[in-house]
Amino acid sequence: MVEYFVDGGPFMWPLLILLVIGLMFALERFWTLMRAVINSRKFTQEIIEALKSDGGTDKAIHICDNTRGPIANVTKSGLTHLDRGIEHVEKAIMTSGTIEMAFLERNLIWLATVVSIAPMLGFLGTVSGMVNAFKSIAAADDISPSLVAGGISEALLTTMFGLVIAIIIQFFHNFFVSRIDKIVADMEESTQEVVDTLVELGK
Repeated sequence: MVEYFVDGGPFMWPLLILLVIGLMFALERFWTLMRAVINSRKFTQEIIEALKSDGGTDKAIHICDNTRGPIANVTKSGLTHLDRGIEHVEKAIMTSGTIEMAFLERNLIWLATVVSIAPMLGFLGTVSGMVNAFKSIAAADDISPSLVAGGISEALLTTMFGLVIAIIIQFFHNFFVSRIDKIVADMEESTQEVVDTLVELGK
């Protein structure tokens, strides 16, 4: 692998930097999104039971305070506006949901950027390698496999590494998008059940 990296020429270094950047943001998003996942069904049931109990809203807010993740944050935002009416609860949930979704999607743009740039940088290395190959031919005033092989090898290696980096980071990007969609769906379902419960209780 080290030999391939050296043979790939100078464009391998920016490709390596792109890979490091992509993996760094991928690890950050993986850690954040894994911590954002909770048992939404269990959480929602606890909130509904709290609202129906003697503790009421205060007890439900306490449960939110002791639960991590965007679902608890959005639910708490709605409950804290309960004294102003159900319309304000729904508005607070919508606003908080938008903020939480932006937090979940943070840094995904960097993964998308790496996916876009890595292949183009690899293709640029390809062009550079072919230019070097033709320069070698022109300088030697002869065409031989040994003269052309170095440039073609550099061209193929940069293209290969650029595509490999894009594939790896694209996998992480798609995985994170699917996780975010699942969290958002759970968040919408959970908050809707809470709102329905509040309406039913006449809060």
